[in-house]
Amino acid sequence: MPDLPADEATPADRPPPRIETTAVTAGRGMSRDSLAPVLFPSTTYVVDTVAEHASMVGSARPGKLYSRFGSPSVREFEDAVAELEGAEAALASASGMGSVTGVILGLCSSGDHVVATRQVFSVTYALLAFHLPRFGIDVTFVDGTDAAAIAAAVIPGRTQVVLVETPANPALSLVDLAALGAITGPIKVVDSTFGGPTVQRPLEHGADVVLHAATKGIAGHNDALLGVIAGSAELIDAVWAWQSVMGAQASPFDAWNGIRGIRTLPARVRQQSESALQLAAFLEGHPAVSRVSYPHLPSHPQHDLARRQMATGGTVVAFEVAGGGEAATAAIEGCRVARIALSLGGPETLLTHPATIAGRYTPAERTELGITDGLIRMSVGLEHPEDLIADLSGSLAALARPS
Repeated sequence: MPDLPADEATPADRPPPRIETTAVTAGRGMSRDSLAPVLFPSTTYVVDTVAEHASMVGSARPGKLYSRFGSPSVREFEDAVAELEGAEAALASASGMGSVTGVILGLCSSGDHVVATRQVFSVTYALLAFHLPRFGIDVTFVDGTDAAAIAAAVIPGRTQVVLVETPANPALSLVDLAALGAITGPIKVVDSTFGGPTVQRPLEHGADVVLHAATKGIAGHNDALLGVIAGSAELIDAVWAWQSVMGAQASPFDAWNGIRGIRTLPARVRQQSESALQLAAFLEGHPAVSRVSYPHLPSHPQHDLARRQMATGGTVVAFEVAGGGEAATAAIEGCRVARIALSLGGPETLLTHPATIAGRYTPAERTELGITDGLIRMSVGLEHPEDLIADLSGSLAALARPS
């Protein structure tokens, strides 16, 4: 076939779109010519024949049967996430923990074994440590920063899932995604909530499933409660079979808000990451701050790994103030631009005191995970970074003064 002129080239002749373009164009299968996502709030849909019902009942993830099995708005959100992650398919749920629970119980049975990193969200830890044993599923916890330990904990023929979180909440340690991907046998699941598809794409490193608490950065506006996993269609269908029984389906309204959030995801994360790096550098030089953790800061112990597998350092900064819990509380409560709230990834800069909300861990476990009394987690928003620096400067000033 002769070469076509540039203005007559078919899409197949053009390079694949970059992620910024994908975020704008993905998830439009049901919306057709509407630029805004279309909300399908219905719980059920009319068909013309009984045969149509029969065909849908026999298929995985039908879109217009009954919304516990799937809905058009949810499917558009799933398709958008799958395209962003380079996956065959995706499955949304009612929350991040809905997706964590769904993927573990959808893939594991009594007698199976799970390897998990110690550095995980505290509620994920509760599921793994306290609830899975009730179902006859054994769990081995390992240090996520030790790639060899993760591989060594796998029991051939018995380990069904390896679950890791990177960057890990709240101290931002990392898992080597290439080393994880090289493990053969179990299904490798990466909770990438603190990264997101514009920061890292675990499937490209050999992971089998990528998971997000999409409530956070993907939806990005603090108005949608969502979880989502992405991977091969075979794995997604297997998890869907369990999730549809469990009843953890995503709300069409939340999925609709999630699609809206995806449209601006690359631009939001780019600015938030740039601000986060600037704030991390400022905090590292402040006399009231004893330690800063941010993956793209040269002082991060896994900085080289971060540069290899993360396009940016992400939108969260962890830092420790001298003086313990009392000083951390004063620093948090002294801010006026940054707010006190539990979530992350939204337009507002949010502060949390991890030691206060880590009630599922013992003091010894908190110390092992780097959750000191003086630790503060900051989710960097879209405010001007100089305003945030001024806010933190004012809050930290009293801590830096000699008594």
